[in-house]
Order: sequence, then structure tokens, then C-alpha cells
Amino acid sequence: MSFQRRVTLASATAVAVAVAIASLASYVLVRNELHRHINRSLTALAQAFVAAEEAMPLTSPHGPQATGTPPYPYGVLLRRFPDRPGDVTNVVQLVTGAGTSYPAYHGQLLALPRQTLAAIRAVARAGGGSQSFDASANGGQFRVLAIGVSPGYAIVISHSLSDVNSTLGELSLILVILTLGGIALAALLGWFVARMALAPVRRLTAAVRHVAETTDLGERIDERRRDELGSLAASFNSMLSVLDETVQKLDESARMQRRLVADASHELRTPVTSVRTNIEILERADELPPDERTRLIGDVVEQLEELSALINDLIELAREDEHIDSREEVRFDILVNEAIERARRHAPQVRFDVSLEQTLVNGVPSRLDRAVNNLLDNAVKFAGTDEPIEVRLHDGELEIRDHGPGIDAEDLPHVFDRFFRGARSRARPGSGLGLAIVRQVAELHAGSVTVAAAPGGGTVVRLRVPVASWGA
Repeated sequence: MSFQRRVTLASATAVAVAVAIASLASYVLVRNELHRHINRSLTALAQAFVAAEEAMPLTSPHGPQATGTPPYPYGVLLRRFPDRPGDVTNVVQLVTGAGTSYPAYHGQLLALPRQTLAAIRAVARAGGGSQSFDASANGGQFRVLAIGVSPGYAIVISHSLSDVNSTLGELSLILVILTLGGIALAALLGWFVARMALAPVRRLTAAVRHVAETTDLGERIDERRRDELGSLAASFNSMLSVLDETVQKLDESARMQRRLVADASHELRTPVTSVRTNIEILERADELPPDERTRLIGDVVEQLEELSALINDLIELAREDEHIDSREEVRFDILVNEAIERARRHAPQVRFDVSLEQTLVNGVPSRLDRAVNNLLDNAVKFAGTDEPIEVRLHDGELEIRDHGPGIDAEDLPHVFDRFFRGARSRARPGSGLGLAIVRQVAELHAGSVTVAAAPGGGTVVRLRVPVASWGA
């Protein structure tokens, strides 16, 4: 069952229960009010009879009473209630303690049930008090009131309930019709309200279905409502934005990985072919002069070293989307100083002008060390021997300047591209991946790297990494 149908059914059920309770309460109130009205009328009639009986003399002035007539003064009193013959609306009769009944003048004599007569005789024998009953007699329903007037006698006044029952029957029919009509109207209004209230949910469902069928993450939902559904739409839009951004990043990463594979296959093909060629020549080493064999072996070793460096660079670049989970506090100035010492050992002919400020950063030491090494290797490669390489570290920014030939202006926008090698560097060893790795490390540490032509010649590279607080 759909949510809209459940809302409609729930609203119809709630209204049905409310209308049914209201109808039942109305019926009970009207019935009780009608019965109270009858009771008041019967009580007033009985009190009038009792008052008249008390005003009568207790002895008959007309001698002995006739057989079958009520005793004096009740016979005279009963004649004051001359009901029309056959009329059973109000029936007045006298009942003795022995169970004898005397009707009013021209009145009807009700054949009351045995159980009711027994209760009336008890009232007559007591000669006081009153008791009311609902009884069936003469084919109809009556409200009966018995009041003791003197020891041995009770006046019984009965009122037909036919009009009351007819009124209650009509009222019942009206209330049933109103209840059914209210339920039908409630169901219709509940359906309409549920449809209006769930319209944003249907739009949300349509948007979700559209995204699932078309993978169009640019779909958005109107979120101008200031209620729970508006909050739901805003949350769904936020989820779509995050998902869209994630998919775009994944697509970009996949494109970059495919490009890396394509570039790597191209770059690996040349050294592998060269090594294979030299090895094939060395298979005929007996036919070669000793100095030629020595040169070929040196070439193979050098090419294998270049191939190993290229593979290591490719492995480093393949970690581009790796999350940095092993961050720690790093003394960046010490890390840079250690990298400079290694560069001095590898290139003792190169001089360094170093100025390092104590700097604390939050990062991965191995990745930062690789980036600094790449920058120093590039500087050493193009530095020459006349001027020193200037290394400055201040406020989280590492600046490395060489006094080499510099980078052509048209090559500057591409120096961080993978496998890019400018015209001046193609004759030198390298894979064109060093600066790409530096940019990757900078971005993973929320930093940046820039390269520019230095005033007076050479190149200056600036690597910036966010500085950590010493207090931490």
C-alpha cells in the first residue's frame, strides 16, 4: 500500500472514529433527555394525584362501595384522569398490595409483566416511596412510575414510548447517514490533502529515478520550502553535489591514470628497447673487442639505473590519490638540510648558499623528502659551477634558485606536466617526472609549487607547505 493511501486511510479512520463517537454521544444525550422529560411529566402527574388524595376525606359519604370499583377516595380520584378510550399515551391505574389493578375512568388497564407487578406490589405494601421501570405491555414499550400513596395502595402512571422510540429511530438513521457521509468526505479530503502534502516527495522520487536512469547528477530539487520536506530536498541536493564532485574526481583520476599508463608505456619502450639491443649485442661478446664490451656493459648498467629511476617515479605518481593517513609533525628545516647534505655528497663540485628558518609542518616525511630531493636534483643538474645554489626556507616556503641557463618562456606553463622535458633538458638524463612528483606532493599537503625565471638568469622554484603550530 502506498504512503498516500495509508495517509488517506488513516485520516478517514480518524474521522470515522470521531464522527461515530460524536453520533453515539448525541444519541445517548437525546435519549436521556427525552427519558428525563418523561420522568418529570410522570412525577408531576403522580404528585398531583398524591396531593388530591391527601385532600380527600378518608370515609365514603355514599355508603358501601360497589364491587369492582376502587376504594374511596381513589375511585373519585381516578375519575379525574378520563383518558380517551383506546389511548395509551398516559395510563393511570391503582394497584393494591394484593396485586389488584383499577384503571382510570375510561382508561386502559395495562397487562404489566409479572416481574414489574411484583415490584409495584412491594411499593403498594410499603405505602410510600417510588420506583420507575421500562416495561413491555399491550404490545408497546412504556415508561412506568409507581408511587406508594397509602399502606396497601400504589398509583401507577405509565407513558407510552412509541413516539420517543420513533424519534430515536429517525435520529439514529440521520446519525448513521451523517457518519457515512463524514467518512466519505474525510476520505476525499484526506486523499486531496495527502496528494498535496506528498507532491514534494513525488518530485524527490522522480528526481531520484531520473538520476538512477540517466546518471545525470546535475539534477536538482526546488528547496524553497521551509519545512521538513524542504530540508530533505536540501540534503538530497547536497548529496547530489558531493556525489557529482566525487564522480568528477574519479573520472579525472581515471583519465590521469590512463594518461599515465599511455605515457609510461611510451617512455618505457625506448630504454627497454635499448637495453634489449645492447644485451643482444653482448650475446656475441666473443666477437667484440674488450673495450667495446666494457662500453656496452656500462651502457646497460646506466640504462638499467635510468629504467629503475623511471619505474620509481611512476610508482610515486601512481600514489596520487593515496590518502595521507600517516601525517606527523616534521621539522621541515632539518629535512631540507639533510637533503642538501646528500646533494653535496653526490655533487661535491656544486656550492650551496643555505639559510633555513626553524619550521614545523604536518605531513609525511618520506613524501616531503622526495619532493625536496627532486628540486635539488634539478638545481644541481642545471646549476653549473660558478655560482652557488641558493636555498632559503622562511615561513613554510622553500625557495631554491640556480644560476643555470633557465627555462624558456614557452616551456614554463608545462614544466609540471608528466614526462615533459624542455628543449634545454632533453640532452640531459631524466624522465621528466621530477617536477610532476613535486606538484603532487605539494597538493597532497594542501600546499603549492611555482617556478619562474630568476632575475639575472637561472630558475627559482618555490615550494610552500602549511606551517603547523609549535604549541601543538
